[in-house]
Amino acid sequence: MSSKLKMAIVGAGIWGENHARIYQEHPFAEINAICDMNRQKAEAMASKLGIKEVYDDYNEMFQKADCDAVAIVTPDFAHADIAEAAAEHKKHMLIEKPLATTREDVYRIVNAVEKNQVRAMVDLHNRWSPPFNAAHEAVDRGELGNLYSAYMRLNDIKWVATDMLPWAAKSSILWFLGSHSLDTLRWFFHDEVKRVYSVSREGVLKGQGVDTVDEYLTTIEFCKGGIAQMENGWITPNANPCVNDIKFNVIGDKGMISIDASNHNMIQQYTDQKVVVPDVIVQNKIFGKHHGFAFQSISGFVDCMLSGEEFPVTLKDSANTVLALLAVMESAKVRMPVEVKY
Repeated sequence: MSSKLKMAIVGAGIWGENHARIYQEHPFAEINAICDMNRQKAEAMASKLGIKEVYDDYNEMFQKADCDAVAIVTPDFAHADIAEAAAEHKKHMLIEKPLATTREDVYRIVNAVEKNQVRAMVDLHNRWSPPFNAAHEAVDRGELGNLYSAYMRLNDIKWVATDMLPWAAKSSILWFLGSHSLDTLRWFFHDEVKRVYSVSREGVLKGQGVDTVDEYLTTIEFCKGGIAQMENGWITPNANPCVNDIKFNVIGDKGMISIDASNHNMIQQYTDQKVVVPDVIVQNKIFGKHHGFAFQSISGFVDCMLSGEEFPVTLKDSANTVLALLAVMESAKVRMPVEVKY
């Protein structure tokens, strides 16, 4: 590998453009190729950002493009074929969350990565969130004692499902936000999920033409005894000051930490028409450059690739998060507790 990590991207959407700009800003990365099934979208991004090579076939890109690694920034259900092909072409990869959406695809990706001895990280960026990272460090220092229970709420406003994601009906709020939630809980407890019991409701988004479940409420039991409640939905009113509604609480036998990461008093803007809480944490920019934690995880992939350090999110973390979420979905269907199958 040269002194710079040469990146390619599959997916020329909004988040794919963010990836490209972050690699351009990183002093030790460069973006050399962009691929999208819609070649016009790929060409438009390449023209806008000065990307040299454009493709509409990722296999062709892996064969011809000058790249060390690829960012897979496609809808969540479309990761496995691309990841498997990338591994076979000896390309390292950063995969947008979740790793995959079926058990078979999880194992396909893991096996391909291990067989071809490439490196892979899933962009579960909540580990880079300043309040969550600070809380995790306090837990690791033993300041809360032994963790006992937790509550994780991560919801989106309706706009995400109705307007932002054209493929929302093919996905689930559990893939879009539940992956972050469950990864965060696993990270704090340093443990795997043993059993889940989930209930769900639907009807609000279906009434707006999006055929997907509105919300899940899930009870989680960890192997070492920890328990947690997890809430994920995307029917929060659009007037909510933040796109996300994020609440977190963790209790140990010696202390507790509470986080409200969606409503803060650091900066608020008022007019006669509305109240705005500007995002200064998740996807913010400083002097035009990307600095929010959702961007830092992407640049962190580059850092770890160049340093050789282990990724803060391992492939096993990402795989086991998906397998536990599949159990949550099953539980919500049968309305019974379900054991997680690893």
